[in-house]
Amino acid sequence: MLARQSAPNTPNPASPASSSSPTPTAERPYADSRLARLSEARAAHVSSSTAGLAVEEARAEIVPELSESVPLLADLEAAHPSYRTVDSNQLTACGKRVGNGVLAALKKRSWREYGVKTSREVAATALRSLPAVVLGTLLNILDGVSYGMIIFPASGVFANLGGSGVSMFFVSAIISQLVYSAGGSGFAGANGSMMIEVVPFFHILANSIAAQIGEDKAHEIIATTVVAFALSSILTGLTFFLLGALRLGALIGFFPRHILVGCIGGVGVFLIITGLTVSTRMADDDFALNLATFKFLLLNAHNLVLWVPALGLAALLRVITHKYEHQLIFPIYFLIIPIIFYVVVAAAHLDMGVLRRDGWLFDMGTSREPWYQFYSYFDFRATNWAALWSTLPTQFALLFFNILHPPLNVPALAVSLNHNVNTDKELVAHGYSNLLAGALGTVPNYLVYVNTLLFYRVGGETRTAGFLLAAATTILLIVGTGPIAYIPVMVVGALIFVLGIDLVKEALWDTRHRVSRMEYITIASIMICMTVWDFVIGVVFGIVVSCVFFVVQSSQRRSIRALHTGETVMSTVRRPGTHRAYIREVSMQTAILRLQGFLFFGTITHVEETILTLVEGPAWQRNPLRFLVLDLALVAGVDMSAAEAFVRVQRILAARRVVLVFCGFAVESSVGKALTNVGLLEMEGVELFSVLNDALEWTENVYLRAWFASQKAQSPAVVLPGRQDLMISFQESLSTTPRKAHLLEAGWRTIARDHSPPQAPSADAPEPFNTLVKAFSSYGPVDRQQYGPLIAYLERVSVPEGAVLWHQDDQPDGLYLVESGVLRAVYKFHEHTPPMEESMVAGTLAGELSALSGLSRNATCIVERQAVLWKLSTDNLRRLEAEQPQLAREFTRLVLKAAKLDYDILISALATRQ
Repeated sequence: MLARQSAPNTPNPASPASSSSPTPTAERPYADSRLARLSEARAAHVSSSTAGLAVEEARAEIVPELSESVPLLADLEAAHPSYRTVDSNQLTACGKRVGNGVLAALKKRSWREYGVKTSREVAATALRSLPAVVLGTLLNILDGVSYGMIIFPASGVFANLGGSGVSMFFVSAIISQLVYSAGGSGFAGANGSMMIEVVPFFHILANSIAAQIGEDKAHEIIATTVVAFALSSILTGLTFFLLGALRLGALIGFFPRHILVGCIGGVGVFLIITGLTVSTRMADDDFALNLATFKFLLLNAHNLVLWVPALGLAALLRVITHKYEHQLIFPIYFLIIPIIFYVVVAAAHLDMGVLRRDGWLFDMGTSREPWYQFYSYFDFRATNWAALWSTLPTQFALLFFNILHPPLNVPALAVSLNHNVNTDKELVAHGYSNLLAGALGTVPNYLVYVNTLLFYRVGGETRTAGFLLAAATTILLIVGTGPIAYIPVMVVGALIFVLGIDLVKEALWDTRHRVSRMEYITIASIMICMTVWDFVIGVVFGIVVSCVFFVVQSSQRRSIRALHTGETVMSTVRRPGTHRAYIREVSMQTAILRLQGFLFFGTITHVEETILTLVEGPAWQRNPLRFLVLDLALVAGVDMSAAEAFVRVQRILAARRVVLVFCGFAVESSVGKALTNVGLLEMEGVELFSVLNDALEWTENVYLRAWFASQKAQSPAVVLPGRQDLMISFQESLSTTPRKAHLLEAGWRTIARDHSPPQAPSADAPEPFNTLVKAFSSYGPVDRQQYGPLIAYLERVSVPEGAVLWHQDDQPDGLYLVESGVLRAVYKFHEHTPPMEESMVAGTLAGELSALSGLSRNATCIVERQAVLWKLSTDNLRRLEAEQPQLAREFTRLVLKAAKLDYDILISALATRQ
């Protein structure tokens, strides 16, 4: 498809008009450089023969592009033009109309030659398309006769409406074919037809209307029924149009496939039953799964002879197609059957009237009726609107079943034909075709996968072929339904049996190794429900089963991604070695539960049970908890049941004085709102942090504060990072409970050593040495005599809060020992990866690896609290290596030991994000 391409307003030196009044850009599109040659040839005023030759050469190259690629229907995607590159200097736009400049050039020059050229091309395309058109027409005849005949039930007031059903089939097929061929579909050779899978719903509509109105009011019943059929087309078209216009076609893919397969299998069973009833002239209402039906079909010899040949022909066709694969087998097979039938009739001199009376031929009482006879049934004054209103549940079930097919068929056809299409645009086209079908009083339609595939394989790849197919189908429609009276019933029965067997095979046999046992049981259950009860009930049952199936499947997924203790997962705060040893011991009282997925009534039970095992029974006796951290970063949502379960958990934790710490979400998020709605986040003993690292940092700080609060006379004040509130208080002695006694014992084994340097009292040691002891005493002896000379190489630096020591990717200027205050490093990775933060408190190092390696900084370092630092610059480091090589080696060894542990914790924190 070609559309106008706006171009800069560049005057043409060869054109006299261009010097005075430039042509507007919107009126000067060029399809390609060949059109430019055409314009130049016409504007140069050369001899008529030369100009004619140039014009003819350009036109010969342009016309093929205009013949098939320009749609006759306005492009539904015109508001979103896309472009493909033609050459380095020009683009050709794909849109809805050819540029006015091109058309003007062609109009002003030799319309007669252009018409002859175009006619020849159209004729050649039509001749190449004839095999596909013949095949498509045969398929429409077979489908129209077999499925159009059963649009209406074959009994009661609908007994003689088979011909009208065929006419409605053809009208719907013609409408869809014209819409698709006129550019509505991205498939140039798309085949449209009535949506035959919904025939069971038509029967439900017709029978329910007849039951509500009463069989004695035939005209009112039929008038209401045809309006109901047209209404189904309008509802279907409106839904398709909205899905496509709003670009929601992908939503259909969220519906469970096995539920759709079960519904298709139910349609297959219905078609097999319909094949039996059509072959034996049995009323739909009389068919039931009982002994009387069994006797009628199997113990009545005449009926047995009527339906067994049709079923046998269907089975024989499937045997043939299983062994041989060719697209012409199907139509040729069903053309041979009537020929053989009439050869036998002629050879046996059988009477046609007797054959019709005995059920071998259709008894068309109104066989001379015109194709438009069904329009006479529309009578809005006779329409029973109450009965029509009562059919809405069935209409919605039919609608639900309708919308499942195109979003599945279109991508499958695109793959089969290796052709890219826009599913949303195809849905818009389906919307137009069904809205037109409803406005013209006929049944829903859609793009037929199998017919389109066969159509393409025999050369039907152009829109010309599609229009020819629509014309051929129109001829069939005008001929009328009279010839149906001469079609053997077994042909129609065999066609219905073939489709029914295929659908049942697709549902039960093809899926036996492709779905789980539960999914297979679901498919079979839907088919049984549709067969025994009702199609609407079957669809509703399928929806309910899909919901139950989703709940069961989701409940089987693990909502607990990981369970850790504080000794295995620590915050990224760099602490002195003794502080870190203390935290590693006491953090056994912290449990971290990382949750994932959607938490609802089906998954929260396991989470609640896991938490209870941590705070009750043997687990509590072995290791009583102080903090329970719940990381909800990977949780998509929380329903009311799950939120209330957390409330129950909090009450149990509060009774045992365990703090519930949430992290990984914001209060204004969906998870935060769900927990706020039940009042959980406002409860005492509940804390909230944005990320897991902040929550762990806070719990570790609480443990440290607890120790230092118990040692007020012996320990100096310690500045800690993060949130500064004292949520947990230990007013009583730490030895009064097992949890507090554990803190006390761990503190004496670890932190108490930090404030008693073995070589000299703290007051006698110069300050850099105390910081050295804090930083390295955990990794080896820090002798004052050995490391005293190092002090001369250190520079004291005092930095205010908020200052930036260095930025990521800066060149290193040295390493820092933190005497007091807090630093915070921010590691930024990929733009879509959240940054990682690492705090450094007094007695730790900063910037050590980049200083030793000489590589650029891998993080940005900010002063979180006013700090006093001791800097070993890169120049002083080189001077130390030259003047004190032994001391430099020992110092470097200590730095690497500390850095190794720090980065182990940082890597562990990164790993816990997964």
